[in-house]
Amino acid sequence: MPFPFLVDGSPYTWWVGKANEKHYYWGGSGPGIQKCACGIERNCTDPKYYCNCDADYKQWRKDAGFLSYKDHLPVSQVVVGDTDRQGSEAKLSVGPLRCQGDRNYWNAASFPNPSSYLHFSTFQGETSADISFYFKTLTPRGVFLENMGNKDFIKLELKSATEVSFSFDVGNGPVEIVVRSPSPLNDDQWHRVTAERNVKQASLQVDRLPQQIRKAPTEGHTRLELYSQLFVGGAGGQLGFLGCIRSLRMNGVTLDLEERAKVTSGFISGCSGHCTSYGMNCENGGTCLEKYHGYSCDCSNTAYDGTFCNKDVGAFFEEGMWLRYNFQAPGINAKDSNSRTENSADLQNIPPDLTQEEIRFSFSTTKAPCILLYVSSLTTDFLAVLVKPTGSLQIRYNLGGTREPYNIDVDHRNMANGQPHSVNITRQEKTIILKLDHYPSVTYHLPSSSDTLFNSPKSLFLGKVIETGKIDQEIHKYNTPGFTGCLSRVQFNQIAPLKAALRQTNTSAHVHVQGELVESNCGASPLTLSPMSSATDPWHLDHLDSASADFPYNPGQGQAIRNGVNRNSAIIGGVIAVVIFTILCTLVFLIRYMFRHKGTYHTNEAKGAESAESADAAIMNNDPNFTETIDESKKEWLI
Repeated sequence: MPFPFLVDGSPYTWWVGKANEKHYYWGGSGPGIQKCACGIERNCTDPKYYCNCDADYKQWRKDAGFLSYKDHLPVSQVVVGDTDRQGSEAKLSVGPLRCQGDRNYWNAASFPNPSSYLHFSTFQGETSADISFYFKTLTPRGVFLENMGNKDFIKLELKSATEVSFSFDVGNGPVEIVVRSPSPLNDDQWHRVTAERNVKQASLQVDRLPQQIRKAPTEGHTRLELYSQLFVGGAGGQLGFLGCIRSLRMNGVTLDLEERAKVTSGFISGCSGHCTSYGMNCENGGTCLEKYHGYSCDCSNTAYDGTFCNKDVGAFFEEGMWLRYNFQAPGINAKDSNSRTENSADLQNIPPDLTQEEIRFSFSTTKAPCILLYVSSLTTDFLAVLVKPTGSLQIRYNLGGTREPYNIDVDHRNMANGQPHSVNITRQEKTIILKLDHYPSVTYHLPSSSDTLFNSPKSLFLGKVIETGKIDQEIHKYNTPGFTGCLSRVQFNQIAPLKAALRQTNTSAHVHVQGELVESNCGASPLTLSPMSSATDPWHLDHLDSASADFPYNPGQGQAIRNGVNRNSAIIGGVIAVVIFTILCTLVFLIRYMFRHKGTYHTNEAKGAESAESADAAIMNNDPNFTETIDESKKEWLI
């Protein structure tokens, strides 16, 4: 049986595309429509539904088509739900990604370092030059292309992060046209450059910025005479271009950058860079930045530090210490913000209402109760993460619309055990997802009457709440004496308050610290497995002393072995005793053998030696072969 697509408007099935976004439209349809091709054409099996598979018939039904919105491609994952019912079954296939279009439009090459360049034959543009191309880069300057003559030349370059220059000389002296952009052009996005020159005028345009035009002199030279090769990228010791250029057309001819890059050492055909190959090394939301000889990771929007944004930034909080991060710009006070007149110039500095939050941090403590994190507002809205007197974690949300704050209690785990614990809280309107340490995520839902906006966030507190106005009684009760322990990698949406206090960042002015904040990573690493309590730990002393304790368990026999630990100990002790006894016996034997050779003198006297006149006579009398030996020995040799 095919799978249904929507039930009461709730998607059971979706696919994940570029930027890890979920999409609920299917082949033959378009973004945001939540229909299949038959729903667009109004010829579905059941007219009440927008996909053939929604009909839920016993016969197989099929929905198929092409996903052609390129900004959402490629498809990286497909999630199919509602298949656990009896008789419910789904078959799904995703075809290959096919790219079609003008090959010349995407003909591109990557310039990996400032000395790299591609060379082509001399540009023939004596009386007319029409040049266009696209570029993207992360560096603020570099030469796009250049062609030289004896004195004449033509050149296009990125002079600064906001300036593109078109310069040339036809014998009347250098001429330069500059287009200035109000926003940076080194943003790793595609920008189009169009430069033209003829006998009457020259012009330069970047993207859709106003075209800059320079009239040619009425008298003088008009022909551009060039002799050297055309260099795309830096040449002649100039600062070359680092990035990607595509669709380079000169007087209507597309230069084949890809083919020339394939036969040029150090070049990459197509648009790729260091970040394409190594960008995944920038962890925890760090941004990869292209460099001339490599890349770097920008950790400014993360709660981490280090080369790859994987070093925790944390601190130890003594009793009574606290940190406050003001969401408002410095110099704006609550009184000014509460006035909120339309003509106030400060309204632009007031933080917007939030429909979603993502809070991530790690902590360790042995004291409870305490406040870990608290977010106040200019209204009665607040968010708090607490450790209760029992050591368990509690999350309190108050967004309005309810008589009491909504509480999430995690009572089955002791978080005040001195071990590092990781907390990840994500809210999307009324849905809250909580993940602790390495345990599976748990989803909660705010009451139906609750508001979905966190109105006018004001300040974020760590360790203790020092706030004017009315504070929730439960929060006030946990506020003394305050948090003692370690906090690490604290992040609220795109804000890292602890890092802003310990590092000089563009948000450091928003931070105020009471007490001496000492950097430490003691709260950095969460437990992989939670410690077992004495009630569930079979090796706890209380269990070992119990007469009814049955362990270890033998799965092969299907029954427990009583006193298994003592029996195993006796066997091991017996084996050790036998080994020691064997070693001692061996040593005694070796010692006796050695002393036997050292303390006894043996003689090999022949029998009858006592009655013989001499020792030689005794040997001769006793050995019949000795005579022959003597005879041979009597031979003398004179030399």
